[in-house]
Amino acid sequence: MLTTLKNREFRLLWMGQAVSHLGDQFHLIALPWLVLALTGDPLQLGLVMALAGIPRALVMLFGGAIADRVSPRLLMIGSDVLRFGIAAGIAIAVATGTVQLWMIYALALGFGLISGFFLPAAEATLPRVVGERQLAGGNSLMMIADQAAQFVGPALAGSIIALLAHDVAGTPAGMTGIAFAFAVDAASFAFGVITLGLMRPVAGFGSDRHPLRDIADGLSFVWRDTTIRTLVIVIALANLMLTGPVFVGLPVLAAERLTEGAAAFGAVLSGYAAGNLIGMAGAGSWRPSSRQLGWIGFAIFPFLGVIYAAIGFVDNTWVAVALMVIGGIGNGFLSINVITLLQQMTPKPFLGRVMSVLMLSMYGLGPISQMLAGWVLHFSVTWLFCGAAICLAVPAVIALRHRAMWDFTPIDEPDAPSTQPEVAHSA
Repeated sequence: MLTTLKNREFRLLWMGQAVSHLGDQFHLIALPWLVLALTGDPLQLGLVMALAGIPRALVMLFGGAIADRVSPRLLMIGSDVLRFGIAAGIAIAVATGTVQLWMIYALALGFGLISGFFLPAAEATLPRVVGERQLAGGNSLMMIADQAAQFVGPALAGSIIALLAHDVAGTPAGMTGIAFAFAVDAASFAFGVITLGLMRPVAGFGSDRHPLRDIADGLSFVWRDTTIRTLVIVIALANLMLTGPVFVGLPVLAAERLTEGAAAFGAVLSGYAAGNLIGMAGAGSWRPSSRQLGWIGFAIFPFLGVIYAAIGFVDNTWVAVALMVIGGIGNGFLSINVITLLQQMTPKPFLGRVMSVLMLSMYGLGPISQMLAGWVLHFSVTWLFCGAAICLAVPAVIALRHRAMWDFTPIDEPDAPSTQPEVAHSA
């Protein structure tokens, strides 16, 4: 796995994304805490989170088609430049006391649209800069960096927001830490632009056809492949059940039940990331057979259901952290194997589109989940987590009933060079 770091292009990509992931965690803590500080309304929080998810889902397929045509590196650089400007702007608005709710909605909308291009481009870049034999190790390193950021970032951001929850000259009470968190997010995007700029051009495959035709071909490819289709359906349903409880339910749980507030919210997310790190490290060392992966995919959902049901009754920060660590271990191991499987089964000219369909399955139903979570939270935090736990039985049954989850054959392609010949669309 560590030999992948000898590849200069991967090393630059990995460093930039590792820092960017850390900034994402500051954003993840600061945004819901800002909404709750301004409105105190869980439904408003659900709407803000949904506004980020809806445009992301709408443009993601188009973003995947573009990533296959042009250099995905170019899309990543442009996305980071735009997100730097937005994050820096909201940091200034919060610090000067001029932030308003409409600005938060604009922030969510902008980040959602941009992410719809960035995410499939990032997933399509990795297989173009590493060889086939390095792909699993590269995925493990990328996701370990992500989870390491999720382990350090939320706890650090939550602690800073809690520590700076007092008046500072020129800054409204309680807003200093939130402004700082958005500033860190902006700085992480700037670093990402630098590292991506130092990489050699990553070629696109080019196309004279209309992007909508490319999107249709990508969807057709996914639908015809029974294994990929089943994976997409299972992932979509799982994210429908879990996105709202995590991104809307957990901050409300921390605000209402956990005495440490923002610091508790950060600690709980960091615990989940720690579990994911353990699971992903295991995935980098042991690859299960198709039958073993099928059983793991079936078992993980009721396992997560028990964890989430228990969280619905928690009123102690460290108990919540421990539960999320346990749940993260299973999630991390399964995530690495699913992504590597899809990349190995997909011809490289289709990678951007297939990865965009995967991202759509992960994020597309998230806005619905977040809005529903905001509504259910008006009744009870316990209802939200227990309801999600019960509903996780649906993807478990699908994983069990479809034999495609138990027997798959990767594409046999030669190792890709660390860089590809440039075409007209390279950047």
